[in-house]
Amino acid sequence: MATQTTPHAAAPARQGNTGLEALGLAPTGKIHWNLIAPELVEAAVRRGEGLLADMGPFVGITTPHTGRSPKDKFLVKEPSTERDVWWGDVNRPFAPEHYRQLLADVRTYLNAQPEIFVQDLWTGADPKHRLSVRYVSPNAWHMLFVRNMFLRPELSDLASFVPNFSVLHTPEFQADPARHGTRSGTFIVLDFASRQILIGGTRYAGELKKAMFTVMNYFMPKSGVLSMHCSANVGEQGDTALFFGLSGTGKTTLSADPDRHLIGDDEHGWSDEGVFNFEGGCYAKAINLSEDSEPDIYRTTQMFGTVLENVVLDPNSRRVDFSDRSLTENTRASYPLHYIRNHVPGARGGHPKNIVLLTADAFGVLPPIARLTREQALYYFLSGYTAKVAGTERGVTEPQATFSACFGAVFLVWPPTKYAEMLGALLGRHHSRVWLVNTGWTGGAYGTGARMKLGYTRAMVRAALAGQLDTVPAVTDPIFGLAVPQRVHGVPNEVMNPRATWSDPSAYDAQAKKLAAMFAKNFEQFAGAVGDDVRTAGPKT
Repeated sequence: MATQTTPHAAAPARQGNTGLEALGLAPTGKIHWNLIAPELVEAAVRRGEGLLADMGPFVGITTPHTGRSPKDKFLVKEPSTERDVWWGDVNRPFAPEHYRQLLADVRTYLNAQPEIFVQDLWTGADPKHRLSVRYVSPNAWHMLFVRNMFLRPELSDLASFVPNFSVLHTPEFQADPARHGTRSGTFIVLDFASRQILIGGTRYAGELKKAMFTVMNYFMPKSGVLSMHCSANVGEQGDTALFFGLSGTGKTTLSADPDRHLIGDDEHGWSDEGVFNFEGGCYAKAINLSEDSEPDIYRTTQMFGTVLENVVLDPNSRRVDFSDRSLTENTRASYPLHYIRNHVPGARGGHPKNIVLLTADAFGVLPPIARLTREQALYYFLSGYTAKVAGTERGVTEPQATFSACFGAVFLVWPPTKYAEMLGALLGRHHSRVWLVNTGWTGGAYGTGARMKLGYTRAMVRAALAGQLDTVPAVTDPIFGLAVPQRVHGVPNEVMNPRATWSDPSAYDAQAKKLAAMFAKNFEQFAGAVGDDVRTAGPKT
């Protein structure tokens, strides 16, 4: 019988040039360096961190936190960076003395763990702009998650790996607000000066990804690269397209088009040479996922190495019930980019020919697609509008507008106008066409109208990217000022005019004016930092 080696026998050869002592760590337990996916799965199952589902994906449960904790995110306020930062609700200041105390206690906690898992990874597919990041955690499955989500060096590259950023992850360690200056036991604290991030008090894996996106949002503009919360794909003719949108607007779904090639689904940079993905994987919403509606994404959930977050398994078959929202509606699937069959090797593309701004308008008044001028593009980019439907909260009976600057305010570091200025310069240089696409409601607001059919939206987006709408007659919307194409192959003509889909046009007018006023009110915060051409490019009130 052949002798079996332990799964981690080769792990010491994967250690980089710098050890954990460079991070002030001296663990007393076993250190697992750069385990690959099968080894991490074996360790996670051995340690009881989760279960394997039917077909092989790993299932992790993160309750009570099943989403990000934006109110528990802080930036250390120190002299070298404090003038750059957009301080406020998004970037809450953290005192250096509290950071030092929290760092010391996190180190003590990690040093006492029986096992430590380390992953050395890259953020940024363009070698000119990538960061090397070292993740340290006591949990194997969280390291499988980051290995899925970021760019994985070849094993031969690890010996020379030197991190220029680090993340210390302690999901079970609770901060003490009185001692550490946090708001609660949960903390996401970024220190740009020491290039270090502390994350703890939450098992939600998305914090590990989004913290590094925040880092890229700070460092990339300093290098002349626009950092963007968007997905990207490329057509057969080499035409790159970007899709901006908040959660639930269809950013991941529309970019995973079987007729185009996926560059990435969430975070990208736009440099002088084109577009590049920050990540090496995708993090797709899984609620109500089906093979019919999203075959490529569904296929990844049937593959070994995929991480499924907070999904519910049938106890007998271990099959996933993607319709079960008993733990959360924010169920997720994390998988390497190459699990998508038509991905772009290298995760890079040229300068975008088309940019799509996605909004799920639950008021039901925005057109299904519209061509934007450069000034309108910057106005709607800064607005970052979508709408949430009425929830279970008592007394909430109508949609709620959500404005998130640059379609990702919670991840911005610089003031939003800096990113808009960079986008404006790139649009002027490369003449990208910009479209506003409403994936929300038509024929009435939420509760009266119906959600725009995905097939219609796909047809409109495909026509726009193919240049088929360039010669189609357009009508200017009288309230929103948008150029609305009147015909799209495969879409009923009446759908193209949202007012005509309402049974009561006067009710449409009232709702549209209401939303226009919301836009104007929100944009007041940017009015003094943009030119008159952008300030007046919004809806008419």
